[in-house]
Amino acid sequence: MRPTHRPIRVLIGKVGLDGHDRGARIIATALKDAGMEVIYTGLRQTPETVVNIALQEDVDVIGISILSGAHMTIFPRILALIKSHGMDDVILMGGGIIPEKDAQDLEKMGVDKIFQPGTPVSEIIEFIQEAVRKRRQAID
Repeated sequence: MRPTHRPIRVLIGKVGLDGHDRGARIIATALKDAGMEVIYTGLRQTPETVVNIALQEDVDVIGISILSGAHMTIFPRILALIKSHGMDDVILMGGGIIPEKDAQDLEKMGVDKIFQPGTPVSEIIEFIQEAVRKRRQAID
């Protein structure tokens, strides 16, 4: 069980063949500036690698940036891996080029939040802070 007083730990992952990481780096920097500990996986990771890093780093949040169009394959795989590793307290969120209908479907599957392009960084920070606060209260 992780201590509830430690800084929020967020893993930002780029999964698949997507080679564009400007947005992920901007989000990672903003989260660091907001006092969170951020682990950035780098480009072209597999779902298995991302979840294994998240497990090793004991993160509170996994954030996936995806622009390749493979979101309906990648997110279900990550959800299955999270479940198989018993990481039910980890928040899964994503952002990138994801059509609204797909975003709704992913949230129904168990992704906690999908952010669309142009979402203010402050909204992402507030979401993470509130979601982690709620999960930590549920554990206490």
